[in-house]
Amino acid sequence: MAKEHNYIKKGDQVVVIAGKDSGKTGRVLRVFPKKLKAIVERVNFVKKHTKPSQQNQKGGIIEKEAPLHVSNLLLYCARCEKGARIGFKILENKTKVRYCKRCNELMDKS
Repeated sequence: MAKEHNYIKKGDQVVVIAGKDSGKTGRVLRVFPKKLKAIVERVNFVKKHTKPSQQNQKGGIIEKEAPLHVSNLLLYCARCEKGARIGFKILENKTKVRYCKRCNELMDKS
């Protein structure tokens, strides 16, 4: 099985392009590079049934974000104000940065 490349990093603003939360935007909270998944803030909520424990005395049903596959996410471009495909450039100072393929805006401000 060929592995896709993961262009999403923690802290990125992304747009969901497929699934039940299609069209929603959020910030990436956590990335799982080996599984090619990411957890996005306030997106893809699932209900988890928990038993009472030392930390959670009552137990019950809690809602939490579940991971999404990175193929269902697009990096959000602030200049275009929508999700954009990204590419990579190597600058004069030998740093590799991501850029928006639509407007050529750099995504990594470093």
